[in-house]
Amino acid sequence: MENEFSTKEELFTRVKPALQAKEVELHRLGYSYISSIDIWNYLIETKWKSSKNLMLSDIVNDIMHTNEKKIADYLKGKATRKKRTDYFKDYEEI
Repeated sequence: MENEFSTKEELFTRVKPALQAKEVELHRLGYSYISSIDIWNYLIETKWKSSKNLMLSDIVNDIMHTNEKKIADYLKGKATRKKRTDYFKDYEEI
């Protein structure tokens, strides 16, 4: 029986238990700021970006064996690329 998904949302729903298990593992290792969505986005944007016809077992394997430091570095890179704004206008006095 083949598992085919027509959208990324369907695939996400299917692998959500693996993502949540990885999130719990990362929290135990001290990476409490990493969420299931962060893991998903990291894999979508890096590991699976140019992949075709991945099997569900390969996807789950990638989720469970993703390196926590690589995810942390990915998130730090994302944070540094976001536009930063000042909040001087919001405060009249400090």
